[in-house]
Amino acid sequence: MEHKTSLQDNLKSKFATFAIPTLVVVGILLYVFVMGNSANFEGGDPHNHPLPGNVLGLIYKGGFIVPILLSLVLMSITFSIERFLTIGKATGKSSVEVFVRKVKSLLTAGKIDAAIAECDVQKGSVANVVKSSLLKYKEMENVPDMEKDQKILAIQKEIEESTSLELPMLEKNLVIIATMASVSTLVALLGTVIGMIKAFSALATAGSPDSVALANGISEALINTALGIGNSAIAIIMYNVFTSKIDAITYAIDEAGFSIIQTFGAAHKNR
Repeated sequence: MEHKTSLQDNLKSKFATFAIPTLVVVGILLYVFVMGNSANFEGGDPHNHPLPGNVLGLIYKGGFIVPILLSLVLMSITFSIERFLTIGKATGKSSVEVFVRKVKSLLTAGKIDAAIAECDVQKGSVANVVKSSLLKYKEMENVPDMEKDQKILAIQKEIEESTSLELPMLEKNLVIIATMASVSTLVALLGTVIGMIKAFSALATAGSPDSVALANGISEALINTALGIGNSAIAIIMYNVFTSKIDAITYAIDEAGFSIIQTFGAAHKNR
């Protein structure tokens, strides 16, 4: 069982290492074989205009920046799903707020073992921290030759150490989502500039402007802009959603920890 758990932890820790290059390859393949499929263009030639209303062919005309942006979009989606599953698992089986209320109620009634059993049912990061703290609570009750303040400090230290072990796993890979928000905009700006350069080059030709090259240049600029801004918006929204969820988990841990210390202090006020 321990071997299986360590294998799962190892895979989670290396998820980004494998996912990023894989998604880059997938983005390139989508661009070349799906969007660049000859069936998407007039006369079956990718050098021609896309068929009327064909979105895939239109995106293909965005140029070589498009597969980069597609990779960034896939990264935003993949890491958002990964964080959603991880944070959802960390929350536990039921609502964190409901769980904390149950624990506080059991602590008030002096049912420490029942509170520990509730942690086993709930599971997740909050339950892990609370269970670790309650076990330290029971341990301190059986240490007669220690001052009350020292016992409370020991429980506080256990809460802090347990929290420091759980929270990094919740925040992991969030930096990638945050990076997508800024990088997508910059890459899109690069694609926009390249597209506009091509458009102005078409206008600068001697005689009548090359209308096909002009249209392609403008299309390239706008497609890259749309992809980049869209992905940036998704990344920003998901980052804020996940940070809010992590803040809620942190608050629940703090609330439960305060209740444990307060209950211990009240139960041992005359000792």
